[in-house]
This record gives sequence, C-alpha cells and structure tokens, in this order.
Amino acid sequence: MVEVLLDRVDGQEVAVAAESDCIPESPTECSLRDSPADEKLSAVQEFYNGQSVFITGGTGFMGKLMIEKLLRTCSGIASIYLLVRPKKGKDVHQRTEEIFDDPLFLKLKDEQPKFRHQIVAIPGDCSQPNLGISSQDRDILIREISIVFHVAATVRFDEKLKLAMAINVRSARDILCLCKEITNLKSFVHVSTAYANCPQSVIEEKFYDPPIDSDKLIAVMECMEDKLVEDITPQLLGKWPNTYAYTKAIAEHAIKKHADDLPVGIFRPAIVISTYREPVRGWIDNMYGPTGVAAGAGTGLLRSIHCDGSVHANVVPADLTVNALILSAWDTANVHRQNNKTSGEVPIYNYVSSDNPITYDQLKELSAKYGLDIPSNRAIWYYSFRNNKYRIIHLFFVYFMHLLPALLVDTATFCMGRQPRLLKVYKKIHKFMDVLKYFCTQEWTFTNDRLRAMIGKLSPKDRDKFYCDIQDVDWNLYFETYIQGIRVYLIKDPLDTLPQARAKWQRLFWTHQVLKVIVACLVIKLSWAAVSPFFVYLNYV
Repeated sequence: MVEVLLDRVDGQEVAVAAESDCIPESPTECSLRDSPADEKLSAVQEFYNGQSVFITGGTGFMGKLMIEKLLRTCSGIASIYLLVRPKKGKDVHQRTEEIFDDPLFLKLKDEQPKFRHQIVAIPGDCSQPNLGISSQDRDILIREISIVFHVAATVRFDEKLKLAMAINVRSARDILCLCKEITNLKSFVHVSTAYANCPQSVIEEKFYDPPIDSDKLIAVMECMEDKLVEDITPQLLGKWPNTYAYTKAIAEHAIKKHADDLPVGIFRPAIVISTYREPVRGWIDNMYGPTGVAAGAGTGLLRSIHCDGSVHANVVPADLTVNALILSAWDTANVHRQNNKTSGEVPIYNYVSSDNPITYDQLKELSAKYGLDIPSNRAIWYYSFRNNKYRIIHLFFVYFMHLLPALLVDTATFCMGRQPRLLKVYKKIHKFMDVLKYFCTQEWTFTNDRLRAMIGKLSPKDRDKFYCDIQDVDWNLYFETYIQGIRVYLIKDPLDTLPQARAKWQRLFWTHQVLKVIVACLVIKLSWAAVSPFFVYLNYV
C-alpha cells in the first residue's frame, strides 16, 4: 500500500485493474445504450457524423474518457487523431495500444469491436515547439480534421515554470496556429480549469486580465536560464498559488489573443473525480485532489488535512464533465455560425458543481460511510481522519499522528535490517497536502449561465446521450461507487478480498482502541506528574 500511494503522489502513471475487478452496474440504474444503427441521429451526433477529431492529451484521464464516449455514442465519426509522445522506451503505437487495455473500454469493445481502425496516432509532444509534430503529419491534420480538443496539460501544481509554460501556454498558442491552417475547421475547444483565475473571488464565464501577456512570457522563458527562472518564479506567480493555475490563466489569454475569427471555445472544469454512470461506474486512474485524500484516509495513512469543512468542494464526475466538453464543441460551432463567423466571440463554459453543492465535511462523511463498509486489504491502520480548519491543530496531528508513528516504525524497520520508507512517504504526502490547502480553505463563487443555456438547447435525446446536468447527481449514490472505484482501480484491491479485508479491519479497529487507551493513560500519568508537586506544595503551606 505504501508503494501504491508513493507512486501516485509522485505523479507516476497508474496501472489499471484487471478486467475481473470492474465494478458491476447497479440493476436499478439507467444503463446508457446506443440506439439501433438505423435510428435517426440527434443534433449532436449529426455534428460529429463523418468528422475527424484531433485530441491532445488522449492518453490522460479525460482524454481516454473522451475517446471512449465519442466512439461509442457518435459511431459515425470518421477518425480520431491522437497526439501521443514516446515515453519510457515505448513508441507512440505501443502507448496507443495500451490505452485500450484499460477496463474503461470493455463496453466499447463489446458494442463496437471494430472501432480500432478509427484511431490514428500522431507522434508529438506538447512541451516542444509546434507540438513536436512533423511537417508530414501536420499536412495530414490540416487536410483531414475538422474538430479539435486541446486537453493536454501538465497538472502537477509544483511543475517548474519553464516546463509548465511550454506545455500549458505555448502549446495552446501553437495548436491555435495549427487550427488557422485547417481547411474545414468546425470547432476548437481549449480545456482550461475553473481555478485558472483563482485570485478572483467571483469567477464568471468571461476572460480576466492575465498576470502577464502570453507571448511575452513565452519569449522570456525561452531565452532565460533554468536556474534564473526558478529564482524569479515566486515573484512572477504573485497572487497565483502555483505554476499550474498561473500558466492556465495565461493560456486563456493566448487563446483570446490569437483566436481571431475562428470557432473557438474555452471549457473550464472544476475538480474532476471518478465516473458516475458510464462506461464503468467509479472509474478513476489518478490520485489528484480529494481522491488522494480519500485513498490515504481509507488506508490509515492520512489522519488530518488543513481544510475548512464548511467550504464547498467543487467536484464534478468525470463522465458528466466529458459529456459537457463534447457538447461545448457543438455549441461553440453554433455560436460561431449564429454570429456570422465574424464576431470573434470566444464562449467560455464553467463546468462546476454550484447547482448541486457539497461541502468538504459532507465529502468526508460520505467517503467514511462507504469506505468503512468496504475496507481495503492493503490498509495499514484503522480509519481516523478529520478536516482541521485551524493550521495549529492540523500541525499537532501532523507531528503526533503522522511523523511520530512514522519515526517509530522506520526505527523498528531499520533495526530489523530493512529499508525505512514511511517518513519519505509522509514527506510526499505533506507536500501534496500543502498544495491542496489553498483550494480547501477558501470559497469561490462560480457562475455557469452559458453552460446552463447550452443544456437548455439540447433535445431530450441529446440530454440522455450526453447527460451532464450536475443538478441530477445523487451524491450519496455517487460516493458509493467512487470509494469502490478508488479501492479497485487505484489501490488495486479487488472486491473479492472483502472477507479478508473486513477481518483485518476488525483487528485494526481493536488495536486502534487499545492504543488510544494506552495513550490516554500516559497523558493522564504525565499530567499528574506535572501538577502533583503543586498540590504537595499547597498541602505544605
């Protein structure tokens, strides 16, 4: 378990669970099925029918969901071109094939087993100029594609500014330049984040002034030494909490500055967590945000986080988010056409949970409710976690509930001749928590009028096929599958280990209670030892 969490906190790739570990669909839930082939296409399906789509970030969390959803629901798509970079000794074709090994694609394989011919891998790298695409592949994209989704980004909050700029800012400008050459561009959507403009307390569906002009930042970063960039990063960030939010804000400026009269839209999702209904309930492949907290708490590693429990946790289910993203390309094209293709308006869509809010305390309670019922066999201690609004209380827990036990365990491990690791794990966990505290100790107000208007334009058929209304989410039902998904897909603990896990959980529970009694007795004894001389003195006087 320590190794699993260490890998996730370190930002490494997540291995998927075996097919037999998939969470079964609830018989009471609506199972989304494609209609017969001869059924009339909906407006959104018609928009994608016969088109070729280009997706950056297709190997990532949202990218994989987009591929699956587009192929399964809009089977008339001609091709999906994916920008893929070689990684860890694997070429783009190997990495592309690995995408479809994920249990996420089981439903698609069952319904459309011949989908693979629709996927075309394009070698490239968003950290390189012009996306690292060769001139031959660029010509193919210019000639063939008509809908573009720029999903790729580095989501590491502590990424070095120079690399974050290249991936998050320069790539946005470069792909927009590519779009200007595309012969038959129908729509381009840039995926930003709801927190790109986090220094604002109210975030509307509009542009805000960036911390610096996008072209100036690119020019400065490209001619400056890495060490100097690192030295001046805190001054450059200013009111922005990290390089991720900072570069995402500047990327929006790059889109606005270079959009001209193209059909361009910006999609701003909130904190994206596991799927709600499709294609696999509870599917998740990363430890970002609340997911990492839930996994750490459920396995007994995490006891406290600096968080105001009354603050709203702006979380959104991944499948609804991807549906809204797919719809935003359709709506962007409509807006562009209605404006006679000349206004230069860039519609912005805030996809947030404001219409169905949930607080961090509610999130913790629901996670505990279902986590205690399906404990993991990989747990190292019993669940004992809380949100601490005040930093001083949180630090007390960090020192006495994290670091002290870790020191004792590592000392014992070292004495047994083994490599101590727990303190290193907690160092990474605390770094992760320091990043999160900015977002879970303050409140933002988001507006989503354009997003609501887009949903209002949908036919009943499209509302069902591209279900994305956050108001309809039952958080109680959602968290049941969310916690199961963390257990199966992240901790890689299949549900058939539940009997052993519950037996272990019972032992950990009683060990936890006994330890609390021992600690309480020690505290009472030490307290009495500290105050007893005072009583002796009073009796003497």
